[in-house]
Amino acid sequence: MKQRAPLTLAAVTAALAAVTGIASLTAPAAPAADGKKTAAARMPVERSTLVCPAPSSSDIADTAYTSYTPGAAPGAKAEAKGTGKGAARLTGATKDAKAVLEPKEPGKPVGATSSGSEAPALTGTAEGALAPGWTVQQTTKVAVGRARGVLGTACGVPGTDFWFPAVGTSKGREDYVHLTNPDDTAAEVDVKLFGPEGPVKAEPGRDRITIAPKSSQRLLLSTLAPDTQLADVTAHVTTRSGRIGASVQVAEDGVGTDWLAPSTDPAGSLVLPGIPSDATSVRLVAFAPGEEDADLSIRLAGPGGSLSPAGSEALHLKAGMTASVDLKDVTRGEAGSLLLAPTDARKAVPVVAALRVVRGSGAKQELGFIPASGPVGARATVADNRTGENATVLYVTAPGKADAKVRVTASPGTEGGEPESKEVQVKAGTTLAVSPPPAPSGGKGSYALTLETLSGGPVHASRTLTLPHEGIPMFTVQPFTDDRSTVLVPKAVQDLSVPTE
Repeated sequence: MKQRAPLTLAAVTAALAAVTGIASLTAPAAPAADGKKTAAARMPVERSTLVCPAPSSSDIADTAYTSYTPGAAPGAKAEAKGTGKGAARLTGATKDAKAVLEPKEPGKPVGATSSGSEAPALTGTAEGALAPGWTVQQTTKVAVGRARGVLGTACGVPGTDFWFPAVGTSKGREDYVHLTNPDDTAAEVDVKLFGPEGPVKAEPGRDRITIAPKSSQRLLLSTLAPDTQLADVTAHVTTRSGRIGASVQVAEDGVGTDWLAPSTDPAGSLVLPGIPSDATSVRLVAFAPGEEDADLSIRLAGPGGSLSPAGSEALHLKAGMTASVDLKDVTRGEAGSLLLAPTDARKAVPVVAALRVVRGSGAKQELGFIPASGPVGARATVADNRTGENATVLYVTAPGKADAKVRVTASPGTEGGEPESKEVQVKAGTTLAVSPPPAPSGGKGSYALTLETLSGGPVHASRTLTLPHEGIPMFTVQPFTDDRSTVLVPKAVQDLSVPTE
C-alpha cells in the first residue's frame, strides 16, 4: 500500500485557530437565559510568540533585525485590553541568552544588527499593546561565496505542521531545515520528504529529531536519503509533541541562497503573489498531500488581467507525488502573481505550492522563493523595507472577481520620521506593482509597510527587497498575510436577578 502524506488534525486546527503564536478555538457564544445568542466582541490578542532561525553559517554575513507592531487592531473594541505600551523581547534561543530586540511601544520600529556565523536562532514574546500584529523581519546579506545573496524571512509563529514544496537534495544544493523550540519542554519532530515518485525512504532514525527546550537545530535534507538526488522535493515537518518554528535555508551553486518559508495550509486554490517583472526563470513546484489526484489550472495575473501561460495551462498532480513546471520567463517584463485553481470547481483537492524564482543571468544570477500565501485580510505587515531606487517593490493582487481597495501605510523609520499612507485600487484578476511604495517622511533607517483591506477582494500581496551587489540583483520576497491581531470573544452573560412572585 502506497504511503500518503496525511492532512493532519494539527494542520486543520492550526488553520482554524492559530492566533499569533497561541492557538485557541473560540466556542460559539452560549445562548442567554431568554434563548437569544449573546453578542461577541472582537478583542486584541494579548500575547504573541515568534521564532527566527539562525541567519547564516558564513563568517561574513551581516544580519539586520527589525521589530514592529502596527498599533490599534482594525475592528477591535476601543475599551479592549491591550492599550498602553506593553512589553516585548526577542532573545537568543537558549535559556541564558541576552535580548537582541526590545521594542517599547506600538507604531515605532526598532532595529538591531549582528555579524558572522555565531548569530543564534531567536525566540520572543510580545504582550499587551505590543502583541497584536507583532512582526519581526530578519534580513541577511552575504557578499561572496556559495552562500552569497540576500536572505530574508519574517520570523514565524511556532506550530506543529509545515509544508515546504521546492526543496531539493540534488548535487549542487544544500537545503537545511531549521527547527527552533521556543518552549520549556522538548519537541519531537518528524521530517518526511516526497519526490516525483512519492515518499522518499529515509535512513533509519534520521527523520525523527528531538529539539531540546529553548534550543535550535538544523538538518541537511540530503542526509535523510544520501543515495537519492532530487531537484524538486516537498518536505513535511510535523511534531509528535510540542511546537516549533520551522524554515528552510536553500543554497544552490551559481544562483546563491535564500529562505523558503512554509506554504500556506493545503487548499483547493492557491495564490503565489509578486513575481518580479525581470524574473529570468520561474519554476512552480506543487504537491497534493491527500489521497486524491489534483488537476489544476495555471493562470498569471498581470497588470492588465489574467492569462494562461502558453504551454503550461494546466498541471496534473498525482496524490503524494511532487510535480514541477518550468515557466521560464513567464512574466515577460511585467510583474505578476500565479493563480492555481481546480480545473473542475466541483473537485477542489487540497494542494501546497511554491515558486523558485531567479533574476539575472550568467554568473550574476540570484535565487528567491515565493510560497503560496493566504490573503492580507483585515491587516498585514512586512518590516525592514528600504528606500532607494527599486529597493522595495510592493505587489498587490485581487485574484477573484471583485475589485479591491487597499490602504498602504509606511511606519516611521528605525531612526525617526513620520508615517505616510495611500490608498490603492486593484482591479479583479490583476496584479498591481507599487513602486515606490509609501515611505516615511523626514526619517532614516528601515521601515514597515502595513496593508489593510478596505473593500472588495480578497487581496494577496508580497514585497520584494532588492540589495544589488557588484551587478548581482540580490533579492528576497516576503508575503503579507493576515496578522490575526484580534480574536472574537463571546460576551459573558449571567442573570443575577431574583425572580419575584
